[in-house]
Amino acid sequence: MNKHALPELNIWLTGASSGIGAALVQELATHGHRMVISGRRQQALDDLAKNWPEQIHTAVADTTCRDELATLSGQLDHFGDLDMVLLNAGTCEYLEVADYDSSIIEANITTNLLGTARCLDIALPALRATRAKGKPATVVIVSSSAWWFPFSRAEGYGASKAALTYFAHSLRADLAAEGIEVVVVSPGFVKTPLTDRNDFPMPFMVSAEEAARRIHQGLAKGNREIAFPRRFTWSLKVLRVLPQGLIDRLAAAMARNTDNHA
Repeated sequence: MNKHALPELNIWLTGASSGIGAALVQELATHGHRMVISGRRQQALDDLAKNWPEQIHTAVADTTCRDELATLSGQLDHFGDLDMVLLNAGTCEYLEVADYDSSIIEANITTNLLGTARCLDIALPALRATRAKGKPATVVIVSSSAWWFPFSRAEGYGASKAALTYFAHSLRADLAAEGIEVVVVSPGFVKTPLTDRNDFPMPFMVSAEEAARRIHQGLAKGNREIAFPRRFTWSLKVLRVLPQGLIDRLAAAMARNTDNHA
């Protein structure tokens, strides 16, 4: 990749109908990229596409459903060879431990981990076809920095994002021989319809538009790891190197404060 600006690419973007995904559509389309955008709501996709009819092709699909994804496989080359897949679709459901329910864990893992993995069933063949022509090909996986610290009620969400990041890093190792790059995006708190439901303080929150700009800039610089905002991610990295006993006490204290606030 060019270190300063991305060439105009053909991109498949998942989770495009709201939040970071919708902001990425606008950010990338403004810079001339062509996109197949997918999500579960046709109207939301159409509303995004109407401003760039020559650059955007909509395709409704739930990333957790293999059959729906299979219907997209013939559309990924709508604009030509697929250069990049940007796997952004995700969810966040919190666990109330007093009413423990493993279905909350399952819902997070199904969407965030398995949904992303299933997208590659159709994306990897398209990216390999691009590489066979000597062109660059990239997988971008949107994870989270949340799993870097054991936050209260985030057992399902944090576990799913930890697994997703491990999956991405292992995939990077396996695809290196084929010349397919794997980029991991680890945002902090971003203002989206998902975070609007949160009932706790969210330090250093950025807008979805700012998140999209940071992702675009990171890709243009050729970064394999894109984490933001810096103050938040660095704070979590510092916490990660503390003794485990201290981490446990801090996490428990934060959980009690959350319970008192509620």
